[in-house]
Amino acid sequence: MSVFNLAKMTLNLQMAFESIKDPRVERHKRHKLLDIIILSICAVISGAEGWEAIAQFGKEKQDWLRQWIGLENGIPSHDCIVRVISRLEPEAMQSCFMAWAQSIKAISDGEVVAIDGKTARHSYNRTDKLGAIHMVSAWASQAGVSLGQVKTDAKSNEISAIPELLAMLELKGCIVTLDAMGCQTAIAATITDKKADYVLAVKGNQPSLHAAIIDYFDTALTTKLPPVCELQHCQESDKGHGRVEERRAYLSTCLATLPNVDNWASLKSIAMIESERWINGESTWERRYYISTLTSVAAVAQAVRAHWGIENALHWVLDVTFREDDSRIRTGYAPENFNLMRQVALNLFKKEPSNLSIKRKRFKAALSDSYREKVVFAT
Repeated sequence: MSVFNLAKMTLNLQMAFESIKDPRVERHKRHKLLDIIILSICAVISGAEGWEAIAQFGKEKQDWLRQWIGLENGIPSHDCIVRVISRLEPEAMQSCFMAWAQSIKAISDGEVVAIDGKTARHSYNRTDKLGAIHMVSAWASQAGVSLGQVKTDAKSNEISAIPELLAMLELKGCIVTLDAMGCQTAIAATITDKKADYVLAVKGNQPSLHAAIIDYFDTALTTKLPPVCELQHCQESDKGHGRVEERRAYLSTCLATLPNVDNWASLKSIAMIESERWINGESTWERRYYISTLTSVAAVAQAVRAHWGIENALHWVLDVTFREDDSRIRTGYAPENFNLMRQVALNLFKKEPSNLSIKRKRFKAALSDSYREKVVFAT
């Protein structure tokens, strides 16, 4: 590989974070800020889960790292790394991350962007009387990348965090999915202002709307009278690992029975997903209800199905592969900044085309300099 190509490859990740403001005073800068950030990201990709592990990775891979970053004064100590990372403004880090995330993978029209929250269970700090951080993340389901996140103080504050996250994202042509916490008129308006569609779950926090949708589908599925609007229907089933699931989706564009329809920006349909599961001979059954700007039952069913990708492909991977819930990183802004580095690592692994699991990719990155180079710096 030519030096020209190597230099070109470093631009993506380094340029993404080069605008971050250094929180240190000038006389204390023995190590460049960008060197510390790139070192930390490479270490997290290679399995590091704390500050000492990052410093140890740097010492072991110093020659490899010097192909990409200067390291004029060697590898920073783990105390230096934590002091710097814990003081970086999370908003600035998020802004850089979002610009980078949306540049590494093209987001096409019809992309389902799932938004959901997750608590890092061990990020609480009893000494400073700080609770565990709760992050609201956006996940591009088809592209398979994290688009960004916003910190809240608790799950109950997701309502205020979601519009902030939406405002930072480029969503034109996308379909935004949210659970019942995000089923708010202001959030629906924000999504349509971004030239995007929405599929919002409806539960008891919108009691009148929820009751009206339940009543509509109960009546529509049992009455013998001709429907006012055509009731669209589609069905699919899954089998695997001793589980059989059948899903039936229904959609109607008849909104006359709903309360305060005009409060919901561009609302065009209501939908119900009916799921029946058989596991080891035992069955469960549930119905879930939605409002949407879409008018195709197949499109709504696909968006609802894609929404769960944020649980399986993002939250579960962060917990199990990156051990986020076990992390006791708590100093300053370190919890959210370290979480961001995990998501950088996840996006880079998703971009790497081999069929290995994320766990195996991470292990291979720890062992192989050439593979790590391919993951981190390949265009």
